[in-house]
Amino acid sequence: MGIQEVERELALDNSYLPKKIQTPFCHGYRPELDFSAEWDSQRTNYFQGLIGVLRWIVELGRMDIIVPVMMLSRYLVSPREGHLQQVFHIFAYLKQFNRAMLVFDDSEPSFDESMFHSCDWSSHYPDSAEQIPPNAPEALGKSVVTTCYVDADHAGCLETRRSHTGIIIYVNRAPVIWFSKCQNTVESSTFSSEYIALKTAIDLVEALRYKLRMFGIPIDGSTIVLCDNESVVTSATHSESTVKKKHVSIAYHRCREAQAAGYVKIGSIKGMDNVADLLTKILPGPWLRQLMEYIFHYRSGN
Repeated sequence: MGIQEVERELALDNSYLPKKIQTPFCHGYRPELDFSAEWDSQRTNYFQGLIGVLRWIVELGRMDIIVPVMMLSRYLVSPREGHLQQVFHIFAYLKQFNRAMLVFDDSEPSFDESMFHSCDWSSHYPDSAEQIPPNAPEALGKSVVTTCYVDADHAGCLETRRSHTGIIIYVNRAPVIWFSKCQNTVESSTFSSEYIALKTAIDLVEALRYKLRMFGIPIDGSTIVLCDNESVVTSATHSESTVKKKHVSIAYHRCREAQAAGYVKIGSIKGMDNVADLLTKILPGPWLRQLMEYIFHYRSGN
């Protein structure tokens, strides 16, 4: 089921996809605040099928719709009329911007070393080390560089006030992993929500590095992990930093131990340059397309 099938279904009710769409959601729309009528079982099944198609499209690389699709996926059991209308809006957006092609650039990125802080971790995590697969094949060919962008939208859900984690990981300059999910707990501060997101990013980075080694692909140096919260970066990279909140301490030590082991280098990046913003919040059209330039050859089909 694609755009043409959706248009044929709408035509049966003498309806059409909206035109001149600039963003995946209507301006200001929040699915958690939609109290329109609920659909019957037949239309619920139709909604579920459309969400399944959109999730497949996200898996293929259309990261620009990942946040609205994630938000609408929460209502698979009991969707409302407004939710289905926003699904049609997403399909209209895909029709408008139908020439988005993922960029798989094999060139290596470069970063200013002044972005990263070095210190002696031996007294804090003396046994820290990266997990290296003992049965990995011999690494052959050209080595690759891995980079991770991470962000959190603090208390982004207006219904539950859970924060939203967004992560994108590159091999050289090619995006290979994109992750967007509400966090499992309600965090009382931006610092906490960003730390939880950073821990998830570290887990994904470690898994990717392990997988690349099992593929026999050599990895060049540490994975660069970029976050736009300077307090979190300082706490994770300065050995003298402390954390007082007990429930954040697991994420705190997980990230610092990875830094101490040397397989990640955590640095700060400006919020406007953090491509992970695509995976945490609904962005206005110009900002959305500016960030998409890091990922896509991206333009309107008209």
